[in-house]
Amino acid sequence: MSAEEFFLRKRKELKVSLNEVQKRAVLHTEGALLLLASPGSGKTTTIIMRIGYLIEVKGVSPDRIKGVTFSKASAEDMKSRFARFFPELEPVDFSTIHSLAFSVVREHCREHGIEYQLIEGNFDPANPAANKKMLLRTLFQKLNGETITDDQLEELSSYISFIKNKLLPKEKWSTIPCEVPQAERIFQQYEETKAQNKKHLLLDYDDMLTFANEALASNRRLLKKYQQKYEYLLTDESQDTSLVQHAIIEKLAKQHGNLCVVADDDQSIYTWRAAEPQYLLDFKKVYPDAAVLMMEQNYRSTPQIVEPANRFIKRNKNRYDKNMFTQNTEGDKISIKVFPDYEDQSRYIGRELAALTNYKEAAVLYRTNSSAILLMNELDRADIPFYMKDSDQRFFSHWVVEDILNFMRLTFNDKRIDIFEQFHSKCKGYITKQQVQQLKGVPSQDSVWDKLIQHVPLKDYQIKQVKALKQTFHLMKDEAPYPVIKLIRERAGYDKALEKMSERLGFSMDHLKDILMTLEEIARKEETMKGFAARLKHLESLLKTSKFNKNQNAVTLSTLHSSKGLEFKNVYMMDLIADVIPSKSDQKESDEGNKEPMEEAARLFYVGMTRAQEHLELLSYRIRNGKATKPSLFLLNVNHIINPPEEKEEASIHARPVPKNPNALTRVSELEVGRNVKHRVFGRGEILGFVDEGLEIRFTKSTKKLSIEMCLTMGLLEPGDQ
Repeated sequence: MSAEEFFLRKRKELKVSLNEVQKRAVLHTEGALLLLASPGSGKTTTIIMRIGYLIEVKGVSPDRIKGVTFSKASAEDMKSRFARFFPELEPVDFSTIHSLAFSVVREHCREHGIEYQLIEGNFDPANPAANKKMLLRTLFQKLNGETITDDQLEELSSYISFIKNKLLPKEKWSTIPCEVPQAERIFQQYEETKAQNKKHLLLDYDDMLTFANEALASNRRLLKKYQQKYEYLLTDESQDTSLVQHAIIEKLAKQHGNLCVVADDDQSIYTWRAAEPQYLLDFKKVYPDAAVLMMEQNYRSTPQIVEPANRFIKRNKNRYDKNMFTQNTEGDKISIKVFPDYEDQSRYIGRELAALTNYKEAAVLYRTNSSAILLMNELDRADIPFYMKDSDQRFFSHWVVEDILNFMRLTFNDKRIDIFEQFHSKCKGYITKQQVQQLKGVPSQDSVWDKLIQHVPLKDYQIKQVKALKQTFHLMKDEAPYPVIKLIRERAGYDKALEKMSERLGFSMDHLKDILMTLEEIARKEETMKGFAARLKHLESLLKTSKFNKNQNAVTLSTLHSSKGLEFKNVYMMDLIADVIPSKSDQKESDEGNKEPMEEAARLFYVGMTRAQEHLELLSYRIRNGKATKPSLFLLNVNHIINPPEEKEEASIHARPVPKNPNALTRVSELEVGRNVKHRVFGRGEILGFVDEGLEIRFTKSTKKLSIEMCLTMGLLEPGDQ
């Protein structure tokens, strides 16, 4: 069968018609190929057709082909798609890199008489060391003398995983930042514990990769076997592949060189998980004779989405110079909306989604899972079903949530010392652990406050504060939950206590305030504290059961990271404010000369934009936690692309020489609401806020809406008090 006959037959059978670049990718079977696939460019179809061509036209046996995917879901999708395209052919081996590594490890250990046990997953009380999380918890407790939080456990696990995937030697462990106390020592003892019995190893998922890589390097028989077993290798989503994963594939492909790497450097968003996007840019250093093909035609989205997304990502410098395009019919212009405050944003999304007839055609995307809680509350009240991808339950188990509930519990029974003990250090009384222990020994049935004052030795300032707390709790007793939370934060001193904790322990105060703000919004519509607690339980249950709405008529809620690979008719990207995307640390790194974090944040934003097929909305707001916000730099970039200044205005500004002004405002972070500024043409004014068109400033004679990008790049504004 010729290539043309192959393509013609599949066009008749499946109505699959490949473009010229896709055909070239299918026909390039020998040697290395880097296939750069833009969003919606028919990547999976091309991969399946290429494998079918290898078997039907080139005569390659299916068991000589290995497809390596990023996730189990991708592997299953590849298997089912291949079976649908080529039902008469034997199946091809598609699996994750971890599954491949597991096969190598299993064979190597069997050969050397080594037993091993995977320590991820289920916990065995009889053997706590055989569970990764429990082992890390135990080591943290041993070295720090306190219990590790869920957030710390996640950060510690990420730290360990990052080092292993980067193949970093022990002397470089300390170069990787980690806020968890004693992280390096915990890691060292973790490794020693797992390897203390040389004939019975404890392995985590990342060990599977490093062990397999070492086995292939040291066991020549094993390496040769796998090199001969798979004559053709294909890796998908390779922009998300780590150094150790690349190393394994390199070893397997070294003998025959038949490697097809499918990736998109513009969608590399996992460097924090040790992904190596630079590997793609240096691909020809490893494979000098490799062909590089670019699949740039987008079949998913309208020109109104594709063209701005393409122009937006081209601002990144460290990338292949691709030009995504589409021949799809015209559609809606990208909509940019800026709301008065955070809550207005959620209410707007709820109204928009309620107007849809087919919920599964819509997705709401956000940077972090905590953003979804308030939205979830809004959708539930509007009876809009939703599916939360990779749902995160940690909001409801967070210690701040538990603290607020404990404050409320004490208003119902102020004799509960056990409850007071949970938050005593986070309120104005400044009661010590020793004083709480003394409190426990007091036999009377008085309230916690009376026991403290009458039976526990207190300093004068403590007595005054305890009396004030007693009064505060008296005020809370019959109040609705929203004013109760306000009393807890302000009169009981909870916010001030959190600020001191954040300074001492390195917590993000903004994150803690976001949790409190979310609790306040949930509390607004509840009449009693019991109703508020019940509402939280209901939302937690709703979050757990939302997984059953997958593939149902439900709106998808997802982080930007988890949205990769998905597509929806309508997409709403929310919380597009400065310090969220890009984050404060992204901006700081950029200001200090390291542009990569900012470029990755731009790639993440680009991933979100390119999930939309027909309708894309970018949403921001002016106030959060009672403080003025600034719009995301990326939202401003897109706004400038889709709403460029009028040509005459832009031409006249560019025609005039722009004198260098050392006092000019050049960063978005300097455009604070309420700040006095001086414009080069309009004189002195006050920044009122951010609007769809840009920046709104009230000058002496009139209020103007100006392009933010133009003001910053042309140096048109300077501080007004100079």
